[in-house]
Amino acid sequence: MIRKLIICSILLLGAVITGTAQEPWSLDKCIQYAMENNIQIKQMVLNTEYNENLLKQSKLAQIPNLNANTNYSYSWGRALDQTTYQFTEDQKINSLSLGFSSSMNLFNGLQVRNTILQNELNLMASYQDVEKVKNDISLNIAAAYLRIMFNKELLAVTRSQLEVTGQQVERTQKMVEAGKVARGNALELQAQYASEELNLVNAENQLYISLLNLQQILDLPIDTAFDVVIPVVEDPAEDPLVYSAMEVYRIAEQEMPEIRRAELAMESSEKQLQIARGGRSPRFYLSANYNTGYSDIREKVVETLPDQQFPIGETASGEQVNSYPQRIPIYGTYPFYEQIRDNTSAGVGLGLSIPIFNGWQVNTSIANARIALENARLELESEKLALYATIQQAYADALAALKKFNATQQALISMEESFKYTEKKFEVGLVNTVDYNMSKNTLIATQSDLLQAKYDFIFKIEILNFYKGEPITL
Repeated sequence: MIRKLIICSILLLGAVITGTAQEPWSLDKCIQYAMENNIQIKQMVLNTEYNENLLKQSKLAQIPNLNANTNYSYSWGRALDQTTYQFTEDQKINSLSLGFSSSMNLFNGLQVRNTILQNELNLMASYQDVEKVKNDISLNIAAAYLRIMFNKELLAVTRSQLEVTGQQVERTQKMVEAGKVARGNALELQAQYASEELNLVNAENQLYISLLNLQQILDLPIDTAFDVVIPVVEDPAEDPLVYSAMEVYRIAEQEMPEIRRAELAMESSEKQLQIARGGRSPRFYLSANYNTGYSDIREKVVETLPDQQFPIGETASGEQVNSYPQRIPIYGTYPFYEQIRDNTSAGVGLGLSIPIFNGWQVNTSIANARIALENARLELESEKLALYATIQQAYADALAALKKFNATQQALISMEESFKYTEKKFEVGLVNTVDYNMSKNTLIATQSDLLQAKYDFIFKIEILNFYKGEPITL
């Protein structure tokens, strides 16, 4: 009684999980939702935005820079007046300087240009990273979706077999009560029924776990009512693989983002080598500056007195001789804005910097860039080999699943006929319960193997079609 209550509770839970979900999700809807909400995809998109900023910054490096500077100082004692470049004694000075400076790179071994090209390649590579993540998630969703379809179909088969066994239990119990068969037959059938009840519970649990797995891939809350649409999937054709693994690979080599990403990474490494080599080139640049300043002790001439005669010398009797005229200036306050205007200075210049020896840094950078380039070439070859291995494995798996499906399908036809014959013999007492249960268990196992081969083949075919550039659909 307790076992039946547990089974009923689990059945009710399965009904709640699979039966109350509103608007079951199709495979297309699952994939589209993941493309818009998956955290990993969002992170990769942010990485592309980061690379976009790097590209913009490298382009802005081509234009002149502009910097402003200002400095306020308070000094006393013997100090240098920055506006007159004269030393003062025992005076307190408030001074202010203002300036603007700008420089522009004219040539530095094409390092700026190659940096722009490298950042463009890095940006395109980050786009391919996004596509690679999308592809991986799409394949994971398709695999999880097919697992749900398999578990639902297996659950239906298990439930159907349980109903058949239940009918046999009732029929045998009536025969026992009528004295036509021994009570042991009924007990053995009841044990078979209990075993199949457990199989049903396991099938429901597997369905629940597969639904939960897909929810986790989609980053959906676990308490969300969730179910999927079960499309009609035809059985595999006798020979659907009309192409070879090499034909699929030749298409995938041109289409798959991981290959394109590795190619772009190699081109980026080539640009990095050119940038490193540019470090040997002289740097030619243009500069300009504008400066002004203010000092609170500086004065300006506000007026001059009339000409005065100043003697150069005098005779022994005191008579002045050889005098000259001179105007006497009167100093007054020098306003701030007038000093700022009058103290301006500006200049432009051309500069040339020639690298001679910098601790072997340039040569080390070139050597490291060559190593990175060679590593990028090897990474490209590795990606191609990995892609071909994946396609080759999927092709071999698809062939194996197809062969298993065809063989199991023929075996199931024979097994169903054999079980019908055994069932009729059991009903008239010509076959014992043990042989009947063995025949039925073999039938159930064969049905499960057929479903497994069917959905395994469907998934492997979807992988091959995906690598051929076709969207994932069911």
